Amino acid sequence: MKYLKKDNKYIVRIDKGEEVIEQIKRICNDNNIKAGSITGLGATDRVKVGLFNTKIKEYISKELNDAFEITSLVGNISRMDNEVYLHLHINVADEKLNVYGGHLNYCYISATCELTIEEIDVDVDREFSGEIGLNLYKM
Repeated sequence: MKYLKKDNKYIVRIDKGEEVIEQIKRICNDNNIKAGSITGLGATDRVKVGLFNTKIKEYISKELNDAFEITSLVGNISRMDNEVYLHLHINVADEKLNVYGGHLNYCYISATCELTIEEIDVDVDREFSGEIGLNLYKM
């Protein structure tokens, strides 16, 4: 992974074989990023996506193993218990242009991934909501 910083923006290249969430957390920890937004695209051959079932309050996830274009990777950065907390969603397209998407559990890069991180100068924490079953922004 390589990145450049200008003002509050980071231009990031995640390389073949690297895992997206690990690399974003590394940048956040190295630069003390407490809040921000993420956008990106690229290619993967191993990705796990999920959907939160609100009735049973659980994620239902599926691993996809094939050649995929990352058509959209979006999310936000916050903190929970003083640790980096990423909330990321991803859409990937196969060679027939079928698109799969959902909450990102992990994504290994097969060629490259290009991201932009915009740091926001604010502290945003999260706390667990038993009613919802998710870690929500603490306001």
